[in-house]
Amino acid sequence: MSPDNLGIRKIVFYSEEILSENGQAPAVTAVRATAAAVVANPWVGGTPSDDLSPEVMKLAPVLARKLTNVLAAELGGVDAIQAFGKAAIVGTAGEIEHGAALIHTPFFGNLVREFFEGESIICFADDRGDAGSNLVVPLWHKNAAATRTHYQTISTRVGDAPLPGEIVVVLGASTGPRPHSRIGDRLTDPAVKADTIGELIS
Repeated sequence: MSPDNLGIRKIVFYSEEILSENGQAPAVTAVRATAAAVVANPWVGGTPSDDLSPEVMKLAPVLARKLTNVLAAELGGVDAIQAFGKAAIVGTAGEIEHGAALIHTPFFGNLVREFFEGESIICFADDRGDAGSNLVVPLWHKNAAATRTHYQTISTRVGDAPLPGEIVVVLGASTGPRPHSRIGDRLTDPAVKADTIGELIS
């Protein structure tokens, strides 16, 4: 099925590379990026009880394939991608659930994991807004979600989207950790409870 038939208006790529943080180059220079698809909302004019699944099954896999292809091509291949995240902004004529339908089902998430060779649940953000709305996309390690070094975010926006009857679906990725990450790891944390925290900090 062609993009015209699916209502995809455009795909926007954005990337950033942090070369210095607090006056010093990171030990690992990572590139963070987003690929965003602007797509017509197929459920505008419907009701809150409508079954969203037929359109999800048609559109979500196409978005997963297109967005992962863009990020893999721009970031040096699937092996270079270490962290991922997903997001959606729904135009003002739609429901928050319309964005959720395109990113929170197996027809998107499972395929993104497969295409990126990941295992982690994909962290996410969703919102409703006007064209040009900013969205902060959370990322974490694609195979080791407990690894704090890769907890990071990337902000993204599309200047002319979403229009009221559109959805912006975003996939984010990073080739490495936060600059100067040094706050430990969830798997090696001490046991912290309210009644014993005094012993740890005394």
